[in-house]
Amino acid sequence: MRPAQTPPHLLTLILATGLSVLSLNMFLPSLARIAGDLQADYGLVNLSIAGYLAVSAVLQIVMGPLSDRFGRRPVLLIGMAIFALASVGCALAENIWVFLGFRMLQGAVVAGQVLSRAVIRDLYPPNEAASQLGYVSMAMALAPMLGPMLGGALDMAFGWRSAFVLYVLMGAVLFAVLWLDLGETNRSKSANFGQQMRDYPHLFRSRRFWGYSLCAAFSVGGFFSFITGAPLVAAAWFDLSPAMLGLGIGIITGGFMVGNFVTGRIAPHTKLVTMVIAGRVSASVGPLAGLALFLAGQGNLWVFFGAAIFVGFGNGLTLANANAGVMSVRPQLAGSASGLSGAMTVALGAVLTSATGAVVSAQNAPFAVLGMMLGTGVLGLASALYVRWVDLRDPLPDAG
Repeated sequence: MRPAQTPPHLLTLILATGLSVLSLNMFLPSLARIAGDLQADYGLVNLSIAGYLAVSAVLQIVMGPLSDRFGRRPVLLIGMAIFALASVGCALAENIWVFLGFRMLQGAVVAGQVLSRAVIRDLYPPNEAASQLGYVSMAMALAPMLGPMLGGALDMAFGWRSAFVLYVLMGAVLFAVLWLDLGETNRSKSANFGQQMRDYPHLFRSRRFWGYSLCAAFSVGGFFSFITGAPLVAAAWFDLSPAMLGLGIGIITGGFMVGNFVTGRIAPHTKLVTMVIAGRVSASVGPLAGLALFLAGQGNLWVFFGAAIFVGFGNGLTLANANAGVMSVRPQLAGSASGLSGAMTVALGAVLTSATGAVVSAQNAPFAVLGMMLGTGVLGLASALYVRWVDLRDPLPDAG
């Protein structure tokens, strides 16, 4: 097969992003069966999620700079090859430690998410990049909804290993697609790591970079708080069945898709920070209204999940634009910026997941969850307003 020489189609980047999300959640319905089959404690098997997230956070920090130095194409191809081979190891594992070892290696697929963003920033100016990222991010909304459903069906029909066999096939097919379609887009590679290290202080000292990064991290953090606390709210307050809970959780994802669609349509003509602020206002107003209604004794199922729609929609307006802003601070370090911001998002998401689990109880569930969502919404809004303040004091014409 002749390697690609031209920029990739948007569909290729959507597939790479989607697989990186599917790798996290498709096998979740099989955790109990994996524990039983490999004769392992359920808590140990859960390391396949927590450990995977930790490894992917570290890999994002590493892969971004590597792609700035050597190019997006080789790093993406190597990451996809490692993922496919690691999936073979998971499918064949006969004990929990072998399974967990290969599961950690599967984290290499995060290159699809991190570097797809960098590729888009290589190809487009900031506002157009935000528009394209909005469409790509819609894959991140579909994958969490469809992944567990597909994984559960495969488990019932063929056993838990079938999900990892499918990972092997998807990884191999996507490797071929990337080989044929992903031409190198990084036209300003660092001559060496020394030069790259000399450029890093400009990125790390940028107030815009930290403002946009924190905004993105708090946006995703609100989603993590919701999906962590919603099951307890559903069970303790509304007696929802698992199927209805799944539908309720899908509501926030639906709002996210709509927000990304709006971003794709209007981002080319709107300032990045304006879109981000609008998103953070939506993500704050929804939980604020929901919490007020619950405190007034008017809370119900529709109020709780309705507040989540505002958060999902706000995240759809926020993330693509914030990510475009992150990578526009120092375009020649777009991969590094994407990786570092992504690692921050994963780390804060893990912290907020743990915090939500510790705070939420059967007695306070809707109040605590809405309060956590409101807190992340307000902190994200403060980060966005900080970027706006920086823009007014120190305009940056090419930042959108």
